[in-house]
Formats: sequence, C-alpha cells, structure tokens
Amino acid sequence: MSIFANKETRLIVQGITGNEGMFHTRRCIEYGTNVVAGVTPGKAGQTMDAVPVYNTVKEAKRASKANASVIFVPPPFAADAIMEAADADLELIVCITEGIPILDMVRVKNFLKGKRSRLIGPNCPGIISPGECKIGIMPASVHKPDGPIGVVSRSGTLTYEAVFALTNAGFGQTTCIGIGGDPVNGTNFIDCLKAFNEDKETEGIVMIGEIGGNAEEQAAAFIKAEVKKPVIGFIAGLTAPPGRRMGHAGAIISGKSGTGQSKVTALKENGVTVCENLGLLSDLCKEVFK
Repeated sequence: MSIFANKETRLIVQGITGNEGMFHTRRCIEYGTNVVAGVTPGKAGQTMDAVPVYNTVKEAKRASKANASVIFVPPPFAADAIMEAADADLELIVCITEGIPILDMVRVKNFLKGKRSRLIGPNCPGIISPGECKIGIMPASVHKPDGPIGVVSRSGTLTYEAVFALTNAGFGQTTCIGIGGDPVNGTNFIDCLKAFNEDKETEGIVMIGEIGGNAEEQAAAFIKAEVKKPVIGFIAGLTAPPGRRMGHAGAIISGKSGTGQSKVTALKENGVTVCENLGLLSDLCKEVFK
C-alpha cells in the first residue's frame, strides 16, 4: 500500500500555465499521475496539453471530482492558493513553493484548523508512491515500486539520495515524502511515522532530518513509544556553525537548541539506527531491513 497519495488520486495543478507548473505537470502525467484539471485565474477555458484550465479550485473540483492539489504559485500568492484549496475541501494539498513568508504560513495554519485537508510543504519536493502517483518535482527514475520501505525527509535533495541508496540496495519504497524545511509547515515527521506504522506493506522507515528546531527529537520520542517497525535516521548539517542557516529557513542553530548532535543523541536513545554517513546508507539498509 501507500500513504496519502495513490493511483486513485485525482490531481489539480494550481499555477498550471506557468513555466514550472507546465514542466512538472507533464512529468507527473508521464509518470502516470491522474492530473484532471488546472487552475490559473483569468485563463478558464484554456487547456495545458489536454488538461482543462479553470479560474478557481472550486470550479475545477466540481468539474473533475478532484481530491488533491499541487501548488506551483509564486510566494506572494501561495498562501492564498493553499487556503483556496482547503476551502474547496480537497483531501491533500502539496505546496512546492519556496520562500513563502512565515507570517503567511501562520495564517494558513490557523485557517487549516478544523478542516480535513492535509498540507504537505511548503518548500518541499512533494510526495511519490512509486508506480502509482507522483505529486511534485522529484526525479521519478530513482524510485523503485513494490517495496517495503517508507521515506520521510525535511530535505528534498537528501530524499533523492536516500531513495537512490534504497533502490541500489534492492529495496523498493511504499511512499516517499518531502515535508519541507520551513519553520512553519503542514504534515510533520510524526504524521508520516504514524501513517507508515499503520500501513501493512511498509516494513521499515528511513527518516532524514537536519539541524534546527526540535521536530526530530519529538519524532524520536514518538518512535520509541509507538512505532513497531525498524527506523533508520540521518541528520544533515552536523558541522554547521551556530547561527548559520543551512539551506532551509528552519535549518538554523540557536544556542543549544536544534543542534545536530542533540538530534543524533535523541534518535539513538530512542532506538533509532543512526546513519553517520549517507554514502553508507545502502549497506546499513541491508543490515537493518533484512
């Protein structure tokens, strides 16, 4: 099985007529994702290839029976795009956009309270259930279907690295999720760990974290208390100097909070096998996921 997205997902693309939207929509369709509509205000009645374009998400949903959306909208308008998708009662919203102001995302978080929509992102590569559905910008070729391993990561690029290592080791993946590295986001580590733990076909989990915040420490405690499957963890940014932002807006060390070593210690103390060198992940997977 897969989590959050599968072959039944019916996808809307918000920002489908922009360069990024068009490019990645075509890659998703090539992979087999069921893209049923696009949204660009003022361009209703047009098509992007064979995909019909609508002015609003509600119009697109009404016409296509969509249940998910992916957002390729510039940062000043991305928060409104997320809230529009949630207002249309879509089950899954994936926001790829990087650089959304934190205050905008605080508004989004408050808006989503009490709604059934699940937000993945922003500033993320998206989600892929190999062989079923790709929603995002990840390179499809590195993923292997029909496998027992779930992957969740704060880093897009490191998601691809981890997946490539799994594939090279012969392990396919159930679902791979990039949750994004911004300080305020939607779906978190614990959400994904809970779903993977409940998924009957996921037999092991790879979790990629990084410096900044305390999400990894919280995830480690959840793993010890609730997760019954083997977990491999990796923390990026161990050599980052204090106060230096490393790649993501949320990847910054302040004082003693959010250091790489504190995260590694928390993972080890809670029963997670820690990968010290991502280049050796293939060998570690073979050992842990026998």
